Amino acid sequence: MKRVVVIGGGTGNFVVLRGLKKYPLELSAIVSMADDGGSTGILRDELGVLPPGDVRQCLVALSNSSRLMRSLMNYRFENGGLGGHSFGNLLLSALEKVTGSFEKAVEEAGKILFIQGKVIPVTTHQVRLKMILNDRRVLEGEKEIYLSREIDQGYHSIYLEPIPTVNPHVLEEIHKADLIVLGPGGLHTSVIPNLLVEGVCDALRKSRARKVFIVNLMNRKGQTTGFKTSQYLKEIVQYLGVDVFDHILLNKQKPPQQVIQLYKAEGELVENDLDDPRIVFADLLGRPKENAKGDIIKRSLIRHDSNKLAQELVKFVDSI
Repeated sequence: MKRVVVIGGGTGNFVVLRGLKKYPLELSAIVSMADDGGSTGILRDELGVLPPGDVRQCLVALSNSSRLMRSLMNYRFENGGLGGHSFGNLLLSALEKVTGSFEKAVEEAGKILFIQGKVIPVTTHQVRLKMILNDRRVLEGEKEIYLSREIDQGYHSIYLEPIPTVNPHVLEEIHKADLIVLGPGGLHTSVIPNLLVEGVCDALRKSRARKVFIVNLMNRKGQTTGFKTSQYLKEIVQYLGVDVFDHILLNKQKPPQQVIQLYKAEGELVENDLDDPRIVFADLLGRPKENAKGDIIKRSLIRHDSNKLAQELVKFVDSI
């Protein structure tokens, strides 16, 4: 059975994993630990736990439990003292306190949800994502970076503080992988934070696995305004040190015009400007999503289709 490693965070990982779960593959999700927004941020600050939100989404994506159990993990309280919190975030935080280990908490939650695969935090250390803009102002935390509208004016550096130690299981999974998938997801908040953990980029450079970069559907205004494929690739390669990708997967399907107009204030579709034999075009667009009730973070609502993504990725696996 072929081993597929998916690297990212948040909704991007969820979409990829949910589709791949339907195929006979050994799946591993490597998850960013930089999230500090919404329910996750509150739990980090108040309980001192590692961020559960992105991990929860991966667990649900890989789950073979009942629809009710998956819905329970994603259920968000709408009011009261728990308003904005998802049940799954609370469960993971409680399990971390009971077991004394976030990795153990994820493992136990995986058993409860009968997951098909592994969910692995990229580091088990508390970290904060920070960005220094060209005007020397510092954006403190993933949430502040996510909400910024000035990053496209240029930034000096992005880093994790304190410098974290990589989870050794991450290096093991990358070493054993047959296919490694990077993206889609927030460029500065979901994808790059994994590459900032010392050891990850070196492992990716040394890996003999086939590597795929999934380019985002939409640019985010103020962050990746006007970005084309080449600029996404350039940003990622800047941290990797070398272009390691064998395939670049791009959507060629356009949303309905009314949907594009509806989200014009948030960003525009990513256009391709590369003539590169590694590029694979496919219809990858899913139906526009609505924010979950009680979610206090505004999220991108134009998303990839899990099944369409999986079909293309499995073609790469079959060619290995």
